[in-house]
Amino acid sequence: CAAVLEVVQLEVGLLQNFCEVIGCPRTGEAALVDPAFEVDRLLRVAELRRWRVTTILLTHSHDDHVAGLDEAVAATGALVRCHPLELEIARSLAPRVEVVRDEEDVAIGDGVVRAIYAPGHTPGCVCWFVQEPAAVCTGDVLFVGSCGSAADPRAMVDTLQRRLAALPEHTRLYPGHDYGKTPTSTLGWEFARNPALLAESVEAFCAYKKIRVPR
Repeated sequence: CAAVLEVVQLEVGLLQNFCEVIGCPRTGEAALVDPAFEVDRLLRVAELRRWRVTTILLTHSHDDHVAGLDEAVAATGALVRCHPLELEIARSLAPRVEVVRDEEDVAIGDGVVRAIYAPGHTPGCVCWFVQEPAAVCTGDVLFVGSCGSAADPRAMVDTLQRRLAALPEHTRLYPGHDYGKTPTSTLGWEFARNPALLAESVEAFCAYKKIRVPR
């Protein structure tokens, strides 16, 4: 049975970014998710809990999610994990980068975080699912009450309606930006109320986002 991990959410920078520090209290190992801005604050969270950051998990490589990656790696020596399509940008910022497979389990101490490929916002988006307690870091794929822009609407709908829908309803949502009425929610709440998830077809989703339906 995987150990219970602790997820700490921080709002950083001027773009309402959320970053997470995920730690294993039993071993002291920890991971950063999308170290964008104010890396010193993220590392301070770990330091105060006596955690060692050994891993950095990327949801995608847009500038506002990796602006602090080089600083975070320099301070910790952590291994970066990302989707294969994000590898080139990640390696331009960090010396130790490894791709993660879809549904691969990444150990954080005695706990486990699972990579879920989540294309749509970008082709190489990954949502990171903490198994215990159930939590998911979604980057720009899903926000509280909305979702990110969709470069590929068909892929986005598949990600939202199939991939994220497969997770437990009580899963705690940790989005990449503070764009909702609350910092976090649950997937059950989102599937009942979020218009991005209530739009179950590509046509309905495109109407919600006010974009053209792809041919």
